[in-house]
Amino acid sequence: MRIAVHGASGFTGSLIVTELVRRGLTPVLVGRDADRLHRVAERAGRPDAEVRVAALDDIDALATAFADTDVVINAAGPFTLWGEPVVRAAITAGRPYLDTTGEPAYLHKILSTYDEPAKRAGVAVVPAVTDDGVPGDLIAALTAAHLHAPIQEVVIADLRRPGAASRGTGRSMAAIMVLDQVEYRDRAWQSVRLPDTTLTEPGEPDPVPVSALALPGVYTIPRHVETPHVRGVIRGEAAALFASLTAEVAETLPEIPDSDVLAASKWLMLAEATAVDGRRARGWVTGFDPYGSTAVIAVEAARRLATDGAPAGTLAPAQAFDPASFLDHLATTGVKWQVEELPARN
Repeated sequence: MRIAVHGASGFTGSLIVTELVRRGLTPVLVGRDADRLHRVAERAGRPDAEVRVAALDDIDALATAFADTDVVINAAGPFTLWGEPVVRAAITAGRPYLDTTGEPAYLHKILSTYDEPAKRAGVAVVPAVTDDGVPGDLIAALTAAHLHAPIQEVVIADLRRPGAASRGTGRSMAAIMVLDQVEYRDRAWQSVRLPDTTLTEPGEPDPVPVSALALPGVYTIPRHVETPHVRGVIRGEAAALFASLTAEVAETLPEIPDSDVLAASKWLMLAEATAVDGRRARGWVTGFDPYGSTAVIAVEAARRLATDGAPAGTLAPAQAFDPASFLDHLATTGVKWQVEELPARN
């Protein structure tokens, strides 16, 4: 199985290449700098891996680089600046595509703009294949299904504490935090109306203050859960840190965070669903090392697209993959997940 990794010389891209090699899959490294791509191949233990050079302004060259591969993984951000040419090239080449974006406006644009082109080409396009985008969307699908009733609201929460962040993540978050935050309300994406609130984190005695943020699930969950309201929130202390992050400060962050800090960094995605009759359910997924987890998730998603296929068009993770099966696979790498019923609201 040959998997093209565009942006393979970046931090996340290099982790994906390493994970492909670990899984016994064949990486094809694509980017602008052949020397950097070769160094990544060597560090991953595959010095003989194929390297292909293609510029973002040459869609034909990118499409040619992708044409004989099974799936395209795009790990080159910021995606708002550099993502669309890669999507267009993958569709031109007739190759399934996924990326590791966490940029909500870009995610929404890809889902809404490229659905018909992807369908005409007969390929699946799955953006936001990351440690928040995939676990959050999958656990939301399972949590809503647990209630076996029409859903009034879904809350998707990223409850990780502030930790190690790469320069690329800093750049993306600095751009995201200056935007108006949105939620899915009355079956449309609108500016956030609700104030900051609290959530109960599994295993913690006190409620956690949370603030609004347009997480990937705000855009993906309404594609497969019939509900009039989806809102995204993050831990309040993380929101305060991100709010203070400027483009200048982002450039001072390390390109590659400290490996020990990353290994100890815990991520937790939580979904709460409320049915129209007031019954509630909660699901959560948690693991360590967000960047390493993103590499594992992206490679498993690519493998499933190549072997199992998926409907043509732009897809949320729960539309492309069986939620329980995918999360069970992640459990083999140390991830934990659970869905449980909560006391009903009066």
